[in-house]
Amino acid sequence: MQPKQKKISIIGAGSVGSSYAFSLMMSGIAREVVIVDINKKKAFGEALDLSHVQSFISPVEISYGNYEDIKDSDIVVITAGLNQKVNQSRLDLVKDNTKIFKEIIPKIAKNAPNSILIVVTNPVDVLSYVAYKISDFPKEKVIGSGTVLDSSRLRSLLSNFYKIDARNIHANLIGEHGNTEFPVWSKANISGIPFDKCNLIKYKKEDLEKIFEEVKNSAAKIIEAKGSTCYGIAISLLKITKSILRDENSILPVSSFIDNYLDVNDVYLSVPALIGSQGVKGILKMDLSNDEINNFHLTAKTIKDVIKQIGF
Repeated sequence: MQPKQKKISIIGAGSVGSSYAFSLMMSGIAREVVIVDINKKKAFGEALDLSHVQSFISPVEISYGNYEDIKDSDIVVITAGLNQKVNQSRLDLVKDNTKIFKEIIPKIAKNAPNSILIVVTNPVDVLSYVAYKISDFPKEKVIGSGTVLDSSRLRSLLSNFYKIDARNIHANLIGEHGNTEFPVWSKANISGIPFDKCNLIKYKKEDLEKIFEEVKNSAAKIIEAKGSTCYGIAISLLKITKSILRDENSILPVSSFIDNYLDVNDVYLSVPALIGSQGVKGILKMDLSNDEINNFHLTAKTIKDVIKQIGF
């Protein structure tokens, strides 16, 4: 059955926002796409450029505009904010991007109060919490892009190393989208078989740790080489978008509001969550190892400390 085509607004016309807009147009899932940016000329240019391919794709109206133009959006995606610099942690960005959110979130809440909000701007876990508090939206309707891309990177690198289709590799990074994220190796598997018991690979724990380190350094390598990451996160956002608009009930490690999860409360962190038409329908509770539980508490403390420092 074809999905119902809906309206998506993108706040931010930088490399991530424009790449996401391109992905939306090629997917055919949206009937209307609106790009909003403080630099109206940039938003105009991106919308105009994309509008010229309509003879090749499914019907979609793409435009640039103001916050008033996001009215009746089903999803509002926030990519606006300062970019991460080389060797700069995501948490170092927080104060300036929080100021930006204090300006734009009330405008979104006023003009698209029934939308689902997807936060992409880094540090995404902190800013998802900020967006939730400022917007007064239901917690299930404020979602951070979280470690969806990080987990895809992990599966892709594992796939390349073991020569097995990434779609048959199930492994997640959870926690902060940043320095304290960690892999849930205790639950990682290849078509249901734990890595250390899979006869199709030569299992060595040190190989997994090297791959994880490569994943952690991926964003920095891309930023150093080309200035920013855009395509990977755009496709990750498209996956989240499809799950919402099609009510797919996909389980994705988005940044979600955490309440009574391994004694962690009142924070946004990435954990596997059930995503559908109403946003986060539920969070998958996992039986983690003791080391993983300790890592989860550490990553939660890291985010909570920053949230406290910025007065939320």
